[in-house]
Amino acid sequence: MKKAPSPIVSLIPITVLVLLLFATIRTFGSDALSGGSQVSLLSTTAVCILIGMAFYKIPWKDYEIAITNNVAGVTTAIIILLIIGALSGIWMISGIVPTLIYYGMQIIHPSFFLASTCIICVLISVMTGSSWTTIATIGIALMGIGKAQGFEEGWIAGAIISGAYFGDKVSPLSETTILAASVTDTPFPPYPLYDDNDSSFYHHHAYYFHHSRIFT
Repeated sequence: MKKAPSPIVSLIPITVLVLLLFATIRTFGSDALSGGSQVSLLSTTAVCILIGMAFYKIPWKDYEIAITNNVAGVTTAIIILLIIGALSGIWMISGIVPTLIYYGMQIIHPSFFLASTCIICVLISVMTGSSWTTIATIGIALMGIGKAQGFEEGWIAGAIISGAYFGDKVSPLSETTILAASVTDTPFPPYPLYDDNDSSFYHHHAYYFHHSRIFT
């Protein structure tokens, strides 16, 4: 049986991480996310491995197996994230966003613009599984429509972000949902469909929302 580390030893990697991130942000400022913070995380990981190998005699093979299992568990989320990023770029390059602004000006009436914005972002976010992609594509189009209709940017941004994040939390395609479920070994139920053994519509959707991250 492997010996569990003491609380003091467990605090060492956390302390190292905080110090490295502090030094990185103090040195690079807003450019810390361009590579400095990742180096801090990798350095802290190396410290954890060294502590385990030096003081608790955990062989490198165990770390290698754990790394392989974790990477295999999040592969689905990584693939979804790459596909969503490609979708965002395609929408911008192909002119879909300007087209949405043009036709949105003619279709969406100012009297229900904010409500429509939130609902549209919810639907797009549920279908794509990404709040960032929703904000970067349809969100930009809706921001342009709202500003042209005379709305304040804060009101428009609030409707866009609220709808995008709500849809992301309940979407079965959300890469963050799948990533969290994979890392914690939590079974993530598929999107609720009709079941011949239990035709209760309420039962399926209540089960789905209970196991999703809408309340987190």
